[in-house]
Amino acid sequence: MIEDDDLKILGKTPAPKPSQAARERALAAAMAAFDEKTATAPQGKATGERLTDKAITLWRVLMSRKLLSAPAIAGLMALPLAGYATFYLMETSPLTQLGDTTPAASPAPPAEVRQKLEAQEPLAYAPETRTVQSTPRSAPLAEAAQNAAGAPVADAVAPNAAPAMQRDRSFQPSVATQRVQIPGLMPEPAPQPVPENERLTEFSTNPVKSALESPVSTFSIDVDTASYSFVRRSLKEGMLPQPDTVRVEEMVNYFPYNWAAPDSADQPFKANVSLLPTPWNANTKLMHIAIKGYQLPQAVRPAANLVFLIDVSGSMDQPDKLPLLKSSFRLLVNQMAANDTISIVTYAGDAGTVLEPTKASEKAKILAAIDNLQPGGSTAGEAGIREAYRLAESSFVKDGVNRVMLATDGDFNVGQTDDDDLKRLIEQKRESGVFLSVLGFGRGNLNDQMMQEIAQNGNGQAAYIDTLAEAEKALVQEAGSTLFPIAKDVKIQVEFNPEKIAEYRLIGYETRALNREDFNDDKKDAGEIGSGHSVTAIYEVTPKGSPAQQIDDLRYGQAQTNNATGVVNGDEYAFVKIRYKKPDADVSQLITQPVTAANDISTFNAASEDQRFSVAVAAFGQKLRDTSQLGAFSYDQIGEMATAARGADPYGYRGEFLSLLRLAAGLDGSR
Repeated sequence: MIEDDDLKILGKTPAPKPSQAARERALAAAMAAFDEKTATAPQGKATGERLTDKAITLWRVLMSRKLLSAPAIAGLMALPLAGYATFYLMETSPLTQLGDTTPAASPAPPAEVRQKLEAQEPLAYAPETRTVQSTPRSAPLAEAAQNAAGAPVADAVAPNAAPAMQRDRSFQPSVATQRVQIPGLMPEPAPQPVPENERLTEFSTNPVKSALESPVSTFSIDVDTASYSFVRRSLKEGMLPQPDTVRVEEMVNYFPYNWAAPDSADQPFKANVSLLPTPWNANTKLMHIAIKGYQLPQAVRPAANLVFLIDVSGSMDQPDKLPLLKSSFRLLVNQMAANDTISIVTYAGDAGTVLEPTKASEKAKILAAIDNLQPGGSTAGEAGIREAYRLAESSFVKDGVNRVMLATDGDFNVGQTDDDDLKRLIEQKRESGVFLSVLGFGRGNLNDQMMQEIAQNGNGQAAYIDTLAEAEKALVQEAGSTLFPIAKDVKIQVEFNPEKIAEYRLIGYETRALNREDFNDDKKDAGEIGSGHSVTAIYEVTPKGSPAQQIDDLRYGQAQTNNATGVVNGDEYAFVKIRYKKPDADVSQLITQPVTAANDISTFNAASEDQRFSVAVAAFGQKLRDTSQLGAFSYDQIGEMATAARGADPYGYRGEFLSLLRLAAGLDGSR
């Protein structure tokens, strides 16, 4: 508030000299804007709008020499008054309208109006010039109001004004919009979203293959769940996810399933194979492979040696990044046994050890170290990885779990930053028996490609934490499968019998494909299964002679059989083989299972709730990727299938899935 003494001081301040150029600019703008009687609206309105009495009264007060008689007061008061006048006058004319932007010609104002305008002595004040969008009609009005405060007129005058009023313009308006410079009065335009720098693993959907030409399919098991969180984040933000963020197998494996489990730890997992009708194609079948890992009892779980490798670079200073990360690790610490060991390494510009190896019994010390983390700097990820492995090796637990848990929002932009170099570094370090898992946080800078690479090569998993509820799922509800491996380098190979199966396609696992010869190569890295993990793989297969067959038979490639003896195992649909190593072993073991008519399920509704729900999730993933084999199968049909198979849902994961289906249907516009 201005006090009387301040007014006395201001009153003694000499007035700035009047500007003839400013007076001329104000006159030009006013003449271009004057349309009180006969002007038509330039766009969007059927009739011209009249200046209201309120606006005219405000204008007269603003232009009054009595109000502006004290120069310093004028300098203080004219600007906000002019701003309010501009805002009021522009209220009835939208800032941006589409259509023809050529304004109608405005008549010259009466002589008495011109004389009054010429008599004004605008104040010399030149605030910062800002850019906003405006209609051609409101621009001169705002310009005239600004000149009442003595500000320089913007470089935009009605294009149909008299030649004397035209000024050199560095910006020419487009057909759709016209921009005008209004000095200091209007706010900046709404900021555009910052371009995202997320790096995704690009891949094509698996094609249909001929069982005669390519009878063998080989891939690495995948228990990552990051894709489901990516999809959920996008849909809740009102966008359909980018196709390359949709990895169908990760969406299916996000959910816990009650598959039949092995009876003892001697065989770390059990495979359950079924053949059931395809909901979206009456002429094909689904070969459903469900694997359940052995659930380690709490009493026999091995001791854990964990190193938290935490990105504290400047980009982590957002609510869904470092603050969420800290809360997530607090949840994990509370799950650890007293004899477990925890270390903390941070990286930002350089790596540093925040907490030397500490027993989980010293919980207060560990939590304090987490709470004190602060963001700042660039991202020296390579140095952090090396330091984290050094600490893990220094406190290595024989016959226990030794794992680095990397938590980051994006790229490693200092030091060794190439994904292939990081991959080789992780491959070298995993030989020490230390596994590595990756937790991604936030958006805009996430390097999904890097996360997948180093998690796969570090004998670990990749998860994306977008909410505290997701952290609770990954680090509390599924802590056993996340932290305690029961098998590594798990590979699946399926050989299809061309006498029974004409074609097949693997749904998902595109980024986990292996060569046929990789299956028996114990040096070839593959996926890891943790305690109690559920893993599902689904093939869509076309029986021999089905009208759904897409690939023509080969004229000369048909296998010849001996009519007397027939084909060995000719009654089998396929033969499933699984290779795995125990966590501390270097030599793999083999599990096999033939698929015959005994594995057939007659109708889709006769399948278990878990089988039907997993198929619904697979259908949703394919729908988001716009997979052609899904045909016209709609979101509504997927929703009906998932709703009927929802079953027990203690944590609400399946209910959330149904809500995501509804969001996707609304955003896609197709049912």
